[in-house]
Amino acid sequence: METGTLTTVVRYAGNACYGALAVVALWGVFCVILAWRRISQVRFRTEAEQGAFLDQLEQTLQQQGLQAAVQLCENDERAVPQLAYLALVNRKLGLTKIQALLVDRFRRDVLADLEYRLSWVYTMIKSAPMLGLYGTVLGMMGAFGQLSAGQKVDPTKLAENISLALVTTALGLTIAIPLILCAAALSLRIRKLEDLVGYGLTRLLEILKTIWGPETTSPK
Repeated sequence: METGTLTTVVRYAGNACYGALAVVALWGVFCVILAWRRISQVRFRTEAEQGAFLDQLEQTLQQQGLQAAVQLCENDERAVPQLAYLALVNRKLGLTKIQALLVDRFRRDVLADLEYRLSWVYTMIKSAPMLGLYGTVLGMMGAFGQLSAGQKVDPTKLAENISLALVTTALGLTIAIPLILCAAALSLRIRKLEDLVGYGLTRLLEILKTIWGPETTSPK
């Protein structure tokens, strides 16, 4: 390949590499923000706050009945109230089937969405250094292409190729390292969410068993 053609290819491919790195960074940050907001929407801030809600639900069921309890849960977007709402409207299934239904719904509606976003973050973590390496290869190709031409080397163009090699590598790492930290923080929050919702479901089923009875499929 002629030196001029190689230089043109390296320049356009280098610009494309910068663009791809920008897309990777933006998409990774976007997925982190969405996952973080989703976790904040579906979880109680503390176990005590969740316990207070379940106490209120139990009191409402005992004193005001099923419809009042349904209204209490219906418009609350957090996971435990929504699962409680699902249990109340499907009370005829019986507690065993309700338990299976709640676990399945939590995994499909909440955890699956979070895992989907987190998988995209991990993909961006892997893609950013690879794109940086691709830019490094392009820069070195351009630099060695000029050196092997047998002509007087333009220091400016040589510096541009070396700069492409170094900057893309640095950008790839700059994108990947913060995303690694964000992914670790998200994984920790997801595990805490699972633990908190798991405790909430256990408490919810105990409440329903107490009020409905172990074999009862509808409230008394």
